[in-house]
Amino acid sequence: MASKVLMPSLNLKHGTFPLNNEAQIQSHSFGQVCLPKKTGLSSSRQSVVANNSAVTAVPAMAAAASTGICSSLSRFWREVQGSTNWENLVEPLHPLLRKEIIRYGELVAACYKAFDLDSNSKRYLNCKYGKKSMLREVGMENSGYEVTKYIYATPDVNIPIQNGASCGRWIGYVAVSSDEETRRIGRRDVLVTFRGTVTNHEWVTNFMSSLTPARLDPHHERPEVKVESGFLSLYTSEEADSKFGLESCREQLLSEVSRLLNKHKGEDISITLAGHSMGSALALLLAYDIAELGLNKKNNSISDNDIPITVFSFGGPRVGNSSFKQRCEELGVKVLRIVNINDPITKLPGVFLNENIRVFLGGKLELPWISCSCYSHVGVELVLDFFNVQNPSCVHDLETYISLLKLPKRCLGIQKEGLNFDFLNRARDLILSAQNLNINLPWKDAAINMVNIVQSQRT
Repeated sequence: MASKVLMPSLNLKHGTFPLNNEAQIQSHSFGQVCLPKKTGLSSSRQSVVANNSAVTAVPAMAAAASTGICSSLSRFWREVQGSTNWENLVEPLHPLLRKEIIRYGELVAACYKAFDLDSNSKRYLNCKYGKKSMLREVGMENSGYEVTKYIYATPDVNIPIQNGASCGRWIGYVAVSSDEETRRIGRRDVLVTFRGTVTNHEWVTNFMSSLTPARLDPHHERPEVKVESGFLSLYTSEEADSKFGLESCREQLLSEVSRLLNKHKGEDISITLAGHSMGSALALLLAYDIAELGLNKKNNSISDNDIPITVFSFGGPRVGNSSFKQRCEELGVKVLRIVNINDPITKLPGVFLNENIRVFLGGKLELPWISCSCYSHVGVELVLDFFNVQNPSCVHDLETYISLLKLPKRCLGIQKEGLNFDFLNRARDLILSAQNLNINLPWKDAAINMVNIVQSQRT
């Protein structure tokens, strides 16, 4: 569990919301017990409780906070989007940044609420609603965004699925801020959101943990830049025979993002990509792809005038190797990772071969295989700390993440909304069923171990 130790060389910013086990716990539907943090695992993290009086050291934002002007997003949107790598905004968590994290989290949660899980429905495993009504139907009619395109993805994995249906599934949407919202937030925001893992194909894809060259830019293949093969498959695989006539997820996204950037040329624009779990991996791949292809550039070189690309990752896994991380940083991709310290998915893939390997090698030894073969998280990390002994699946639940951010000062019981999966049991069942189907999952044993680690905290 080396990833629970803060290593200065990682250059990550940490803010932690520990849930006090002595606090009075409230529950809407079931009693909850919050476990204290285990000494030795996370004691090196600095604990910070975010609150509305937090004042940052960023001069302009600090001045605004001190005068009570904490809602002036139009003035400080670049800082909130990570222009300064969230310097002094994470620890303590600035109220303006907290509101934006919650806002984007709820826009991701809309994917789950709109996802059709009724096997008798004609829209089974697709979106229940049309683009124009989707946000209204899930209770977000005042979000300030207009959905412009639905996104479908197809993992290149062949396993039997229910009803023999096509494995291309609705995975998220592209939206753009309305004129009124654009004035409020200070720029035209092009938003792409992705849901997390639901279907059997996606579960198998999650555990296809082998690194492969991304090669997304045909002019500069960069073979040293490698990403997890399952995520890349989900991002790039096509399904021409489906009823949707699917292009790859990648082609759908690049086409729509390019269209919107061209439509709003001349305006201040931001590109925001947000996702949960597997969706976080897709968001980061898209961010890297856009930046590598230069779709956000206003000239031929990286400059302050480029359209900023920001990823808000909720409970996201590692996506690529150290060279991928380095290239994302060179391209100016900004990533804020919101992570529950008890969430096993954030430890995968690369349970053992990850960014902390240098620590075990003495911190000075550099071996060629480290940057190529070791997984590495990208970006700045904001850490939450919660666990429900009666329902360990909550450690990865998006609604729990959002609820804790809304009420960070106290331990509370949370009634889950939207999907209510027995996350950990399903993960293990899918791994075992993949074994029965003779599907090779290189990190299967490590994944099972991570599931067992979380479940063992129940006793």
